Amino acid sequence: MSSLRDRVIKYINGMNDRLSKINIPEYQKIIDLARQYTEDAKYYLDKGDVDTAIVDIAYAEGLLDAVLIINNKDPDSGISKKVFVGGTFDIIHPGHIEFLREASRLGRVYVSVARDKNSEKIKGRKPINDEEQRLEVVKSIRYVYDAFLGDEKDFIKSVERVKPDIIFLGPDQHVNIDEFKKELEKRGINAEIVKMPERINKWKHSSTTSIINEIVSRYCKS
Repeated sequence: MSSLRDRVIKYINGMNDRLSKINIPEYQKIIDLARQYTEDAKYYLDKGDVDTAIVDIAYAEGLLDAVLIINNKDPDSGISKKVFVGGTFDIIHPGHIEFLREASRLGRVYVSVARDKNSEKIKGRKPINDEEQRLEVVKSIRYVYDAFLGDEKDFIKSVERVKPDIIFLGPDQHVNIDEFKKELEKRGINAEIVKMPERINKWKHSSTTSIINEIVSRYCKS
């Protein structure tokens, strides 16, 4: 029991330390409630009721974590890094999911979904799904914190909207990183650029082109 008690003491001290550093006035009532639960945990621990102390401190942590998450802060580090991702995301396949999963390991993922006319210009064909449909699908992916339609004329405006700590590039996104960094710095954006080294090919179809080619070969034979 003494080792459990020591752990609860450490838990309470950690919560007190976190509470002393947080300053989000609009959520002060919830923060005060978390502080009250922390004090209750100490009270019950002093009375020898370790079980109730654990419940109270767990409530306190849950309340504080919720406030931090709502305010886009990471409960573990105090603030989560923002990760910017851009792409067409036309026919969603496992390759897209792996890409977004990798991005999510770096922080909260914000996705700029390419506009129809920009996608057509880059890929040389119209996307199968229009921009609103592609956006809706991307928003539903568990690794995506937020998604929005990109700027039609200036890609970096989408980056400015997020003000990311990290820009995560896919293996097929060919960007001159030095020039890109210079342009970002001109706009006051000092983001780390991370490139996924290679496509994850664990499946038969890990690209939209592969899926389209398969459909054509199966159903469009003359």
